[in-house]
Amino acid sequence: MKAKLLLTVCLVTNFVISQSAIVANNTIKNNSILTSISSKSETTIGTNGFNFEVLDAGINTKFSEFGSGFFMNKFIMVSSKKIGGLAKIDPNTNEAFKDLFCLDVSQNGQLSHPLLFSRILNTNNSEGQLTFTRNEKTAYYTRSSKENSMEYKLYKATLEENSHGNWVDNQLLSINADGISIETPYINPSGTKVYFSSNMEGSYGGYDIYVSKITEDGNLDTPVNLGPTINTAADEKYPSISVDGKELYFSSKGHEGLGGHDLFVSKILNNNQYKAPRNLGNTINTPYDEVAFFFATKNKGYVSSNKPNGKGGFDIYTVENKGISQSLKGTILDLETNIKLPNTLVVLIDEDNIEIARQTTNEFGEFKFNNIKPFETYTITTKKDGFKNETFKFLANRGYDTTYNEKYKLNTTKPVIAKVKDRMHIVLENIYFDYAKYSIKEESTISLNKIVKVLREHPEMKISINAHTDTRGNDAYNLKLSNKRAWSALNYLTNLGIEKDRLISKGFGESKPLIDCKSKKCSNDEHQTNRRVEFIILE
Repeated sequence: MKAKLLLTVCLVTNFVISQSAIVANNTIKNNSILTSISSKSETTIGTNGFNFEVLDAGINTKFSEFGSGFFMNKFIMVSSKKIGGLAKIDPNTNEAFKDLFCLDVSQNGQLSHPLLFSRILNTNNSEGQLTFTRNEKTAYYTRSSKENSMEYKLYKATLEENSHGNWVDNQLLSINADGISIETPYINPSGTKVYFSSNMEGSYGGYDIYVSKITEDGNLDTPVNLGPTINTAADEKYPSISVDGKELYFSSKGHEGLGGHDLFVSKILNNNQYKAPRNLGNTINTPYDEVAFFFATKNKGYVSSNKPNGKGGFDIYTVENKGISQSLKGTILDLETNIKLPNTLVVLIDEDNIEIARQTTNEFGEFKFNNIKPFETYTITTKKDGFKNETFKFLANRGYDTTYNEKYKLNTTKPVIAKVKDRMHIVLENIYFDYAKYSIKEESTISLNKIVKVLREHPEMKISINAHTDTRGNDAYNLKLSNKRAWSALNYLTNLGIEKDRLISKGFGESKPLIDCKSKKCSNDEHQTNRRVEFIILE
């Protein structure tokens, strides 16, 4: 019965994790606990846009434990805990050589009941991290060499059909080389690439993070260094990818941090480039080492740390990002007059050029977008009749709960003199009135100012101001209302110095609708289209 347990991984759990979440393998060939705190600890780093709750996972011992992802909804752990009295001691760590274990995961993410993962994959050498393909039939794993327990090699194994943990066809992959160590492998959610850390030739210094494409036969293509945005002259290790495949997480000693290995995140851009890494902040990082971090779901996951008050060298902790609440509140204004512009379409676009949200400004020219992510750069586009389409950049540059208040100013378009139905018009955006009223809305004074400019540029020009209502209400009332609206426009122009003998005002009521709203039910926008003012050139 004991032998069977050594080969078998439990297949049932109450904590259901989607297939795409079985993507962990950010572990460690770690060989030390900090003996001194790096000078980086003098750096002040706050929450940095994160709010992690970190709790003991409940399975730690006096030895070292590191997380290594999921297999069939079980948590995989690398540990130097001794099994039996004949455990072989690694002289480099003074602990037993590490083995792979699997653990149950409770509904709240707590871990329990570690069992040896595989008698085949566990050997007399020290086992490193492992990662699985999406179908969980192939494992890529690391193991120390016989000659040097600090040097790891990358292998591949296949799960035998209809077996309970019998891994066969164990192969040393061709990307290995003498004198180099390949560690902490991690397969991306789509199952096409393996990320790993290595000190191979061409590194920027120490250990760098690389990525290799998985070939059709399961081998790995030529490794590609992730470049100087991610890698530094110090060590970068423990890569993992978010559940949605959009973010790279890793540990680094080289980027600005609190000390030791800190955890960082970098957004993966559409062109397979990486955004400058961001420290995960002081709610998860400490002056000690934080490694082997990955999410099991969108906001919950696990991390290993050698911070004080733990049970062993490294302990596993459950983490949950409680999130930072940020929003963007904005006002759209006319550039020249600072008049607030209602009915402006505002679109929020993220760094991948994906539309996040859109709104139309209210009567005060205001809009508000929630769910803004800290330290993300957004593009804001605007569209309003009578104004040029504008594009603005917005950086959410705060790491705490906040509302950003921004003002965006739009340039007007020029009026056009054109023939409309055999008559020359000054064509411009609509002049707005409230329903059943003839006072001009403030935003429409911007449009009337355009008419003033045209008339001043053409002192011989005379125009007729023709006002129309929608088809709602009494015919006689609408005719009277339209006459008042035409007169209001004329009066505005004369108050700005346009001679009255160059202007005629006339109301047509509902007699000349652009949209027939009597034979069909019209929307508010269609009624607004009928409720218009036209500027017709007489001579």
